[in-house]
Amino acid sequence: MKKMVLVFLAISATVFAEVKLPKIFGNNMVLQQNSVIKIWGFANSGERIKVHIVDNKAECIADSNGKWSMELSQMKAGGPFDLVIEGKNKIALSNVMVGEVWLCSGQSNMEYQLRRCTGSEEEIGKANYPLIRIFMVKHNVAESPLNDVEGEWLLCDPKNIGEFSGVGFFFGKTLFEELNVPIGLIQATWGGTPAEAWIAKNILEPDEDFRPILARWNKQVEEYPTELEEWNRNEDNLLKKWSADSLDAVAKGAARPRKPKRPELGTKNQPGGLYNGMIYPLVPLSFQGVIWYQGESNAMRAYQYRKLFPALINNWRAVWGRNELPFYFVQLPNLIRKAAPSQSGWAELREAQLKTLSLHNTGMAVTIDIGDSTNLHPANKTEVGSRLALVALYNVYHRDGFFCSGPIFKSFKIENGKVIVSFNHTGVGLITKDGKKLRGFKICGEDKVFVDANAEIVANNVVVWCDTIINPVAVRYAWADNPQCNLYNSAMLPASPFRTDDWPEVTFEKW
Repeated sequence: MKKMVLVFLAISATVFAEVKLPKIFGNNMVLQQNSVIKIWGFANSGERIKVHIVDNKAECIADSNGKWSMELSQMKAGGPFDLVIEGKNKIALSNVMVGEVWLCSGQSNMEYQLRRCTGSEEEIGKANYPLIRIFMVKHNVAESPLNDVEGEWLLCDPKNIGEFSGVGFFFGKTLFEELNVPIGLIQATWGGTPAEAWIAKNILEPDEDFRPILARWNKQVEEYPTELEEWNRNEDNLLKKWSADSLDAVAKGAARPRKPKRPELGTKNQPGGLYNGMIYPLVPLSFQGVIWYQGESNAMRAYQYRKLFPALINNWRAVWGRNELPFYFVQLPNLIRKAAPSQSGWAELREAQLKTLSLHNTGMAVTIDIGDSTNLHPANKTEVGSRLALVALYNVYHRDGFFCSGPIFKSFKIENGKVIVSFNHTGVGLITKDGKKLRGFKICGEDKVFVDANAEIVANNVVVWCDTIINPVAVRYAWADNPQCNLYNSAMLPASPFRTDDWPEVTFEKW
């Protein structure tokens, strides 16, 4: 018996002493080129760890908690290589490439699988790109920051790519075709999630403007037993009502309401929950930047998003220690949610995203022209990914001949009863996509009642007026859930919706 105990202890010690890597390190992975390569993992306390890839070497000693980390020197794009980690045991990762690595994150429109996208059958069939590698972080909610995620690196081929993000795929494919280097894409997404789920809780807690988020969550926890009982009692009726409302919405050409779900605790909406379970475990991985598609779940609190979204970006930059981390995002597309041409939380969310461009090293892909007015999840993800890639190619890779944005509102002035609006990112001139007169502009006087306006392109400006408004005060463009608009620049990229006023709207101070 004593001998068996000793054998068991020896086996346990050996297992505990093994060098281990987080799942983000694996066969087929891509390491970031031209950047210090950060490697970390777990071992026995005091264990000496050595790492090498080709002749790039480093070593360290695991700390008292068994954690270790080290940095390898920068490498140029290439491969395949073997990445070898040695302690009391040896790990050899094969088919490792060095190239460009991007994190693809957000909610359902970033998660939207390639197999569901327009033209997916053809795209998947020809998706043999052995130098593009993908990693899908498994959904996970955590109460506190974790050390690891679940997932594995896969080659981009017809067998693997169908379940991957359509936006991420088209973004990565465009980069690969332009840069001709290995591309690594890490997907950390979850449909229907608000921004606060992706932010560290200690960022939310001390800020008075974010305390309502935590208060709502605490209330949800308290009310969970009652809500669960109510669901169990009325599930059939709730689903029948949803079905009837969905049919009515489709008949009216509007988006379907969200399907009611069984109440849960520890859900994906938990403040900080997805940051803890799906983002923090990736720190301090070296990668080039982030692409982000989210906001739908915050549209009813769009005014708050003005502060919440920049807080998320700054949080991620801080935890990675990279104040210049490129962060490029998708502005919400057109969607019919209600008939009113103004008073739109959807438009306010787009404005919050537009204002976030004031943060350095951010970029935005405008999609006001490529949504599906009756579907929260447009199937055209080709153009979304390509427009995000344009932002990266222009800002990160400094490629000549690329425009990164459509027209962005810069300033306005009022002269002789007309409003003259100027823009950044006009290319070599402003145009209308269809060659017809400008649509989507509205104007108001001191009564703040907006009416349809005349609009004309003059040089790189737009002149806006209405014969019945002698003293105009403000102009809005494409300010609606599903606006009719056609202002572009010479690169055929659409103008972002905007307004010249700053009057409180429907989500003002809704926290």
